[in-house]
Amino acid sequence: MPHRRTRRVDIIVYPGFQSLEAVAPLAVFDHANDHLKSLGRAPLYAVAYTSTALGWVRSDSIVQLEATRVIDGGDLPDVALVVGTRAIETALVESAALIDWLREHGPRLDRLASMCSGSFFLAEAGLLDGKRATTHWNEARAMQARYPQIEVDAQPIFVRAGHILTSAGVTSGVDLALAIVEDDLGREVALSVARDLAVYLKRPGWQSQLSMHLSSQMSCDPTFRELQEWILSSLNQPLHLDRLAAQASMAPEALEAAFLAHTGVAHQEFVETARFELARALIEDSAESPHVVAMRCGMVSVEHMDAVFTRRVGVSAGEFRERCLRRRQDVRSNDLEF
Repeated sequence: MPHRRTRRVDIIVYPGFQSLEAVAPLAVFDHANDHLKSLGRAPLYAVAYTSTALGWVRSDSIVQLEATRVIDGGDLPDVALVVGTRAIETALVESAALIDWLREHGPRLDRLASMCSGSFFLAEAGLLDGKRATTHWNEARAMQARYPQIEVDAQPIFVRAGHILTSAGVTSGVDLALAIVEDDLGREVALSVARDLAVYLKRPGWQSQLSMHLSSQMSCDPTFRELQEWILSSLNQPLHLDRLAAQASMAPEALEAAFLAHTGVAHQEFVETARFELARALIEDSAESPHVVAMRCGMVSVEHMDAVFTRRVGVSAGEFRERCLRRRQDVRSNDLEF
């Protein structure tokens, strides 16, 4: 195995930062190092908390973290992660030095990432101008209004724009860190880390912050919450209106109107989106044939699945799989260069 240079990762904190966002990525990089050690390889990541001054930094809770490095233009990390805060307006004023540092040195970093409202720091520094970016869905409208030159997309859990990654924050910081590990070490290592952390699924960046699984849990009415959960566990079955109505013990016409009122989407859209999310995960993460994937997702044929993919992501399911395979091959090729 060729020698691999240690990657320095600075997790940047400031007064009032969200504690979970700062701790979750550290766990990912630590487990990646542990996995490398188990393979007889040297650890890759050297992680530290960094701020505008050395010492303890208080989060938005009782948690404090010690900044053992100071952000410095002469000693840049390979990866910088800016965490978010629930008081972003205050943080932008009180942590102006961080914005200045990002403005001057952000373009020189190999990778720069933000979590949740941490994207506001990148935006304030002008690093997201003309780019697509994301943040927590609850902050997206404010971010778009404040920075109209940015294409703010509230849907995905993280977005890549060149060397910059922005994420939805909190637990999606795990997904962001796993994506970095996958870039550096390949998909198999990233999946091993996800299993070590008991992460249910290593979510790709395209996955919606408000997926059908999460939306089903948010429904206030137990009848419709249970119906949505039943749909998600029955995607391989025919799910026409009469079948859903029978499951909910309602007349078809009444269910059609009530489903939209209680969930915000028509039942057809809910079913198709859930089937697409499952199909996309299977296409990306499994070796099952397109025919088997279509059957498992309740799509009537491979041609039907291709049509759904083309409408939603612009390419057929087969082409989407080819792109995933090419990307993994590129990662493996790059891995040999270190």
